[in-house]
Amino acid sequence: MNTRQKEILFLLLSESDGHVLVQELANQVNCSEKTIRNDFKVIENYLENYPGAHLVRKPGLGVYLKIEEHEKADLFNKLYRVNQRTKYESDEERVLQITYSLLMNVKPVTAQELASHYFVNRTMIKKDLNIIGKWLSRFDLTIISKQRVGLVIEGSEKDKRKALARLSDLIRNSELTNQFIKEQFLYHEVEFVSNELKLLQKRHSLFFTDDTLENLVIHTLLMIRRVKLKQSISIPEKEIEMIRKMKEYEWTWEFLKRLDLVFAIHFPEEEIIYLTAHILGGKFRYQDETEFTKSSPILSKVVEHLIQRMSQLNDIDFSRDPVLIDGLNIHLYTTLNRLNYDLSISNPMLHDIKRMYPYMFYKVIEVLEEMNETLTVCIPEEEAAYLTLHFEASVERLHHQEKSKKVVIICHMGIGMSQLLRTKIERKFRHVYVMDCIAKADLEEYVLKYPDVELIISTISLPGLTIPHLVVSPLLNWTEEKKLEEFITNEPNSKEKKEFVMLNYTTPFLVFLQQEIKHPYELIEKLATALHGRGYVEKEYIENAIIREKMSTTTIGGGIAIPHGSPKFIKESAIAIATLKEPLDWGSEKVSLVFMLAVKSDGQEITKQLFRELSFISEQPAFIQKLTKETNVMKFLSYLQD
Repeated sequence: MNTRQKEILFLLLSESDGHVLVQELANQVNCSEKTIRNDFKVIENYLENYPGAHLVRKPGLGVYLKIEEHEKADLFNKLYRVNQRTKYESDEERVLQITYSLLMNVKPVTAQELASHYFVNRTMIKKDLNIIGKWLSRFDLTIISKQRVGLVIEGSEKDKRKALARLSDLIRNSELTNQFIKEQFLYHEVEFVSNELKLLQKRHSLFFTDDTLENLVIHTLLMIRRVKLKQSISIPEKEIEMIRKMKEYEWTWEFLKRLDLVFAIHFPEEEIIYLTAHILGGKFRYQDETEFTKSSPILSKVVEHLIQRMSQLNDIDFSRDPVLIDGLNIHLYTTLNRLNYDLSISNPMLHDIKRMYPYMFYKVIEVLEEMNETLTVCIPEEEAAYLTLHFEASVERLHHQEKSKKVVIICHMGIGMSQLLRTKIERKFRHVYVMDCIAKADLEEYVLKYPDVELIISTISLPGLTIPHLVVSPLLNWTEEKKLEEFITNEPNSKEKKEFVMLNYTTPFLVFLQQEIKHPYELIEKLATALHGRGYVEKEYIENAIIREKMSTTTIGGGIAIPHGSPKFIKESAIAIATLKEPLDWGSEKVSLVFMLAVKSDGQEITKQLFRELSFISEQPAFIQKLTKETNVMKFLSYLQD
């Protein structure tokens, strides 16, 4: 779907009062009724992914979306994000191609040349360049327009390569991006690099995740192109000396020597160092623990601190889980390498993890903030989300029960994600015994060795497989759970009804409706000041809440944000609430409803219940619309009581 079609679907999802006239939709998205009717065909094709969703059209009444509640919540969150809505005037592939060209080209190019090449006017190109320029600023890169010369990107070679490697963040589609980059090379060149990396793994008993292997192929291809353009990278001498002593340096040198003849280039030492750092920062499915603990002395301190503090905050003894400890060691080894060598860190599941596990993410961020001060290690929110998965998986594992049906999981996103998927499946489907989590490349050999595998659950497609299999997302959403029920007998989980605790923390004096505010920090300051004025928090809480928001945006999906400050500045637990007259850009999402949390660390069960309630609200699009449209404070609070 293009952005207009997403907007139409989003409007239908948000409409809880039945049919909408086609003319009303046309007015809201600024197009003709004929265009809307043509868009319905595309939307219906898209909805085939949602078995419980159908567009119902009735002459004279209009159209409405008939959809099951759980699918409605899933679809609502997918459509809400700003980053998944490239503006109407900009086509994703064109934006991708222009960004790649500007980053890769040595010579300037004019806006008119771009307009002619893509058969659009200069105004369209300028809008594309605004999107690209804003994104490039994340990498300290700037588009400079030189009169009578053209457009060039200014910044270091290292930052340009970071941006090239993270193009998928620009359009939120890693498959399209990786495919596009590969298409800039000949087929046999891509295959040669890929095969040589697989041989490198085999020779040195490395076990990269599928994602890491794919990323190393992309990094190597981009490096080859940049070296051919005589755009070599610059590495500090101290880093060169440090990496040169490592065994991975010898492996990388050996690998690149095999590429010399095929690509007819000589790789300078800085390039060997650069690729070695990426190999050191690659994620592994598993690895020899003694090797990496020796080479990273701070690793054991980080893991020990995480286990100790998360155990205290969650009232769970995580030190009893050896799988968690091994997983944290493997994951954080590569994380610390990436931070040490200033390599880019991304997490395509960040927003979904924050939405699905807000409580655990909140606690991980709290511990990382402490750790950043004591151990001077600044771990970003992308990694906090991965760590959240490790701890969620451990919670599931510590409640493990006996299973029977034999299942194998294939997950391409690393040990943390695969372990979470494993434990979620084992908990939700009690007649399941997960034999192993393996890579796609190992499947054929594994099935020959264990022919009694009854079902394969995979996060990537497996064409031609005869064994029953199902493709799911790594986080296993509600829709996918229902699909799994066709294969597995599921005992329904008994959900004990608990008292709605949110209203215990707020008062009419802490509710601010229909706010007209232009920046998230302005709203955070207003709500925190209200909490301070009523004596719930210390004055320092106001600044601390803004600092925390800068460290990690607190959106949880569905147009909701939950900003908060450190518990040490809270006198008495309270929640301030605001709705916005117009949705506000908040990090990578649009936000209409804000809960400012000033909740103490004690009383884990009550706090967990509060986060469950917030997560529940984020999955109720019609309810969110009802809350954000309300103008009366007492009515607003009464909705939360129902």
